[in-house]
Amino acid sequence: MMSHWQSIEQQFSRELGETFKVDEVASVGGGCISEAVLVKGKLADKSIRFFVKTHQPGQLAMFAAEAQALDAMSATQTIRVPMPICFGADENKSYIVMEWLALASGNISTQVLLAQHLAAMHGVVSEQFGWFMDNTIGSTQQLNEPMQDWLRFWQKNRLGFQLELAASKGYGGELQSLGERVLSDMSVLFAGRQVQPSMLHGDLWGGNVSALKDGTPVIFDPAFYYGDYEAELAMTTLFGGFSADFYAAYRDLKPEEAGYGVRQTFYNSYHIINHLNMFGGGYHAQAVKMLKQVAAEL
Repeated sequence: MMSHWQSIEQQFSRELGETFKVDEVASVGGGCISEAVLVKGKLADKSIRFFVKTHQPGQLAMFAAEAQALDAMSATQTIRVPMPICFGADENKSYIVMEWLALASGNISTQVLLAQHLAAMHGVVSEQFGWFMDNTIGSTQQLNEPMQDWLRFWQKNRLGFQLELAASKGYGGELQSLGERVLSDMSVLFAGRQVQPSMLHGDLWGGNVSALKDGTPVIFDPAFYYGDYEAELAMTTLFGGFSADFYAAYRDLKPEEAGYGVRQTFYNSYHIINHLNMFGGGYHAQAVKMLKQVAAEL
């Protein structure tokens, strides 16, 4: 049986038109869904290195979506992402191969640059919300059926989907009743506001942001789609990692809109319920609290 490293060697060689041989594989930290490794090898006698993520063989679609998303963000020339090279699967693993970036902690201007680059990417808009393919948010399926109506999109493909998944895992009762209330009346949160389908990373927490040695910000591991830029900005507040300089620089370009504070909690409830679905009951109380806060404003 061919090892997945042999499979990667063959596909990589086909992609680049040169023979590639793996010399060394070293695990790197940070991966909580997939295994992440640094691969060193030779391409036509030249030493090169690449970043490879691997998962079970049934996860090829996840990596296909990731490659498409990275290509789409890179094409805007607004923000730095690792470039995908190839993806595939064999009997043992599915995988994606990307360029290796030597990442650092950034410098004093990195957070300002991140805000500016992110705002520029959010300025890239589509005709519809969603995307042409589904992907994943963490290990959970994320539905991206394109729609013209943002509230309908969020109701069906985001919060509603997570609530249905939570119900199937036994989280009923107050979580579901609050969720139903929020889903039925959420239009109140958007009174007088026109939402554009902006290009979003989709899973922008501190762990998916870094920098090159010169301070250039880099984002990776997307859950890509077109949606409300506030949904992206809201997620940055969930787990830390973004400075006051980041928010000030972003607001210099996109001033805060009325009612954002409640919408921030509304959008972040999607991610907390997703964490409940992925990791269990430790997130239940937080999810209920957030939905209560939103419901109180309806």
